[in-house]
Amino acid sequence: MEGSSYLVVRMGAMGDVIHTLPAVASLPKGHVTWVVDPKWAVLLEGNPYVGEVIPLNRKQWGSVSAAWSRLREKRFDVTIDFQGLIKSAIAARIGGGRIFGFAQPREAAAKLAYAVTCQPRHAHVVDQNLELARVAGATDARIEFPIPGGAAEGELPEDFVLACPFAGWPSKEWPLENYAALAAALERQTGLPLVLNAHPAAEASLRQLKGVRVHISSIKGLIDATRRARAVVGIDSGPLHLAAALGKPGVALFGPTDPARNGPYGGAIPVLRAPGAVTSYKRGPSIDDSMKRIGIGEVMEALEANAFSETIR
Repeated sequence: MEGSSYLVVRMGAMGDVIHTLPAVASLPKGHVTWVVDPKWAVLLEGNPYVGEVIPLNRKQWGSVSAAWSRLREKRFDVTIDFQGLIKSAIAARIGGGRIFGFAQPREAAAKLAYAVTCQPRHAHVVDQNLELARVAGATDARIEFPIPGGAAEGELPEDFVLACPFAGWPSKEWPLENYAALAAALERQTGLPLVLNAHPAAEASLRQLKGVRVHISSIKGLIDATRRARAVVGIDSGPLHLAAALGKPGVALFGPTDPARNGPYGGAIPVLRAPGAVTSYKRGPSIDDSMKRIGIGEVMEALEANAFSETIR
């Protein structure tokens, strides 16, 4: 309902916040407050559809207490829990208003907080979020990703391919040594360098790889680097979904997660997945065998077809 006050709960992680942006953009005109983990709040900077951001770091009691106090001060007409966890349902309950959530949330107990539920029909999480927003009053499915501009950090080549080799679960990663082989193939066939972006804690691991350029940055630096990259090589992680939201070409490497649900949205980035890969969503401590079966040659062929065929010598 236009003019209403909305509370959106989607604390993280990076890709999940990005996947929620179109749903929030589709809400009727009103005042939107978004509860998010402080680590990902940068993704909402300058967002024209979000009037206020409440940071909530559940690992810090001071942050939790401050967030709860701010939520209690507000008067929300509609609250939407896009996360479906007990922690997000608690934040939604504290915020009040009429609470909307998924009929089958990730943690079943979260459903107890919801007044109205949505059983999504679509496969991809972006479309599922749009369905939930419609149940909560949205009338226009606006596919819009208002990503902030980012900020330049460190040195980058003038023209390059970007990859972010780490994910929240090691089982979704591609073997690190493969990036060195990919860098050599890129240089040989296109003359373009491969830039690997990561957070400071991962710098030592990347410096051991030969032939790659290492770019250590914050999220703002990652956004800037993604905007400047010729193409991306991604895995199922936030940086891939950032690239998809920005419409960058490239290739996505998938293994134990389902690209129909979690793949790069919008069709600009094709997916490579080994035959026989099993969808498990298992958060294993080691790389899934299906990711190991994706070869360097396959990645290069996908990049040639999707990103820079005119550059091939």
